[in-house]
Amino acid sequence: MLAIARSLTPDVAGHGTHKQLGLGTCTILEATGVPCPVCGMTTSFAHMAHLEPLAAFRAQPFGSLLFLLTLGIALVAVVELLQPRGRLQRLWEQILDRERMIAAGLFGGLALGWIYKVLMMGGP
Repeated sequence: MLAIARSLTPDVAGHGTHKQLGLGTCTILEATGVPCPVCGMTTSFAHMAHLEPLAAFRAQPFGSLLFLLTLGIALVAVVELLQPRGRLQRLWEQILDRERMIAAGLFGGLALGWIYKVLMMGGP
């Protein structure tokens, strides 16, 4: 995912980068004029992969956070491959112990990111 994000050119509109992956336009945005909850995520990931955190945050703040979480887990996985010490297992156990709190935080972040995107795109 990180390598794919690096290979994309972030769309200057702050959304639409996903079209470079062969995906179509956002049906929700097209039909209602209101962005979908994940609007700008691919653009945000692409900006982060190009070391442009401010542009990534402007495109979709929650996407920036998800990119950092993805990068963190990827780094732990690489270190675990090089020096196996059960890090991924301990991380997984920590996640399972707090799964409701983590899920609520992720859902809240998604909701806040969506509200931000709606406001930035001139929604209702």
